[in-house]
Amino acid sequence: MDVLKNRKLLFLITGILVFIFLLAYGMHMLSSERKELKLLKEQQKEMLILKDEFLSLRQRIGLVEGRKNLSNTQGIAQAVDEVFSSVGLRDKVKTVKSAGKRELKEGTEEDADVSIEKVSMNEMVNIFYKIENAPMILTIKKATIKKSFENPELLNITLSLSFLKTK
Repeated sequence: MDVLKNRKLLFLITGILVFIFLLAYGMHMLSSERKELKLLKEQQKEMLILKDEFLSLRQRIGLVEGRKNLSNTQGIAQAVDEVFSSVGLRDKVKTVKSAGKRELKEGTEEDADVSIEKVSMNEMVNIFYKIENAPMILTIKKATIKKSFENPELLNITLSLSFLKTK
């Protein structure tokens, strides 16, 4: 009988040890899975941020692509004339000086310096808005704004513009 009791006790102890071992192994696996889940959630957040940036860039590229196909403008002088005519400020443009032309793989980039005299703050905002939303790829590289000598409420503006004509 004594051997039988020792055997039962041995099986009970072995069973408890196996249970504790399986419990420890399960806890380790659970901890490992939690770490992996946390890592995957962080990666998902990063991917969502990248997706949003990608969609934003794709939308901006689409807008630029759409703008380059809208206009039949041949050069920077014609582009400046179109922008300032649409705002009604053609007579305030004093000079349009060509600053060079560069051949790019996408097309031709033409630069010009434009002097505008005696414009109000509202007219300046309208000019910048029209350039930004022109149906062509026209960008402001540099803008110099000074008060007019005759009337300090009016402004003299010098813009360095760039016009991209695609092939």
